[in-house]
Amino acid sequence: MSTENTGRGLARRGFLGAALAAAPAVAFVSQAVADPAAADPAPAPPPPSRPKPGDPDLGPNVYVFDGSVPKAQIQATVDAVYAQQQHAEFGSGRYALLFKPGGYGIDVKLGYYTHVAGLGLQPSAAGITGSCQVLGEAHGNNTLINFWRGAENLNIVPRSGQDTWAVSQATFYRRIYLLGDLKLSDGSWSSGGYIADCQLTGQINSGTQQQWVTRNSVLGSWVGSNWNIVFVGTANAPATTFPTPPVTSVPKSPVIREKPFLYVDAAGAWQVFVPAVRRDVQATSWEAQKPAGTSIPIADFLIVKAGTTVAEMNAALAAGKHLLITPGIYHLSESLKVTKPDTVILGLGYATLIPDNGAIAIDVADVDGVNLAGLLIEAGTTQSEALIRFGPAGSKRDHSANPSSMHDVFARIGGTLAGKAKQSVVVNSNNVIIDNTWLWRADHGDGVGWTDNTVDQGLVVNGDDVVAYGLFVEHHQKTQVQWNGENGRTYFFQNEMPYDPPNQAGWMDGPHRGFPAYAVGDHVRRHEAWGLGSYCIFAVDPTIVADRAIAAPQRPGVRFHSMITFALGGGTGTIAHVVNTTGGPSDKTTNLAMLTQYP
Repeated sequence: MSTENTGRGLARRGFLGAALAAAPAVAFVSQAVADPAAADPAPAPPPPSRPKPGDPDLGPNVYVFDGSVPKAQIQATVDAVYAQQQHAEFGSGRYALLFKPGGYGIDVKLGYYTHVAGLGLQPSAAGITGSCQVLGEAHGNNTLINFWRGAENLNIVPRSGQDTWAVSQATFYRRIYLLGDLKLSDGSWSSGGYIADCQLTGQINSGTQQQWVTRNSVLGSWVGSNWNIVFVGTANAPATTFPTPPVTSVPKSPVIREKPFLYVDAAGAWQVFVPAVRRDVQATSWEAQKPAGTSIPIADFLIVKAGTTVAEMNAALAAGKHLLITPGIYHLSESLKVTKPDTVILGLGYATLIPDNGAIAIDVADVDGVNLAGLLIEAGTTQSEALIRFGPAGSKRDHSANPSSMHDVFARIGGTLAGKAKQSVVVNSNNVIIDNTWLWRADHGDGVGWTDNTVDQGLVVNGDDVVAYGLFVEHHQKTQVQWNGENGRTYFFQNEMPYDPPNQAGWMDGPHRGFPAYAVGDHVRRHEAWGLGSYCIFAVDPTIVADRAIAAPQRPGVRFHSMITFALGGGTGTIAHVVNTTGGPSDKTTNLAMLTQYP
């Protein structure tokens, strides 16, 4: 992702010059690689963490801070992690910075694969008075590739009165109690992110963000909009004014479970809190109330570290234990098999799973209440049927009382190796909640090309009553999202079609030119989605046309609200229609098309 947000012929991130010269996809260059600062010798990694007596051993890349650690030592560690990760877009470092209840007068900057979190049951328990920020300084204030970093469960009081959270995909800002203002861009281009379960007392300024989604939060005020700004269940959000300005606000979330999180209780015991399901709700799960949910002792988790085998993980899962996966990159020789209801697999520090031998990284049985959270799944070089699967084909059970969910779970095909999958995520079970995901066929980095990092679809939903909040899906080679289940709902969809189809004949969906970004099965009777954006830039062959961004049966129960399409790069390629044969075009003459309702 994503684009220069000027409203004129928009430019892409660092690959653009080569791409528009009709270079093959493999020539797409990450700006992080091209950045002169990135050519400097890598800084020394921070010293490995060591657990204190009474604390679990979470491995060398999880730093646990409390009031006994001198402020200068905390700041030095935080700064060392940032120096290591600032330019490491496709690096191997993974880090978590955890703060026990207390106050910390420090400044935190997050680089790639960095996860900052408080360890209280309430966000107010662990406070940072200073700053907790993502800036654009790694790439000249351009934050289009500020991926893979997140903050959660903290009380942040910016010393200046304002923090900056200038990010794009695969990021999260959760359970934050911010006493101050928040900027979402840093003076240059930015491409969209995710806020959930936050209370932000000041003004949020979206700046150049081309899209953004905020869920179940409380805002002081909001200013700014560009293409697609969506609020769901958010108090004090702007009202729907799409298309001018392009803001969409849905008063309540129909069903949601917040992300599980690690905390330390008043007795010093480590636990994982699994929030309860909430229905038809606005605002946070915690403000002025005790969070509802279940605490699971850390002893009920297998703590996965370097050297833990897949056999050990599967034995733990089969015995009814949970997995806490510490920061690192883990190759899986076989699938992780989740067969017990209410299983939690929680990753810290963007823990990364790579399935080998064509395995499905995480294969979930058709059971109640499974929670996957905080994970990056990267495709291996042997094609997997899927990277994550909920339920076998034909799953029929009703999980409405206790739905499964995935939170901040991201997929990557290509970027560090020529990964291959048939589909990224397949949901066969009913009632699954998808809460912030970026499913990305890489457009730059290593192992990138039309025949190198191959994957057909991004998300395939066959189950009924599945709901998605914050659905980012990009560059897959066929349909990005294929929704076949009944009563599906999506709140915010962001997509880019693949940059690199070789020609029109090589990118056809039967009689249709190109594949849709979001397709609802012909048999589906009920489906509804709010805030959808799909963009194209066909860099190898700009004459390519996608006939429609959204393909859906035309019937009253299948409805779409607030849609845009955009032909990027000044119209390098064409999306002929927004939905079916309605709306559009987005092309060299008219880059942006907007459609308020369909039908």
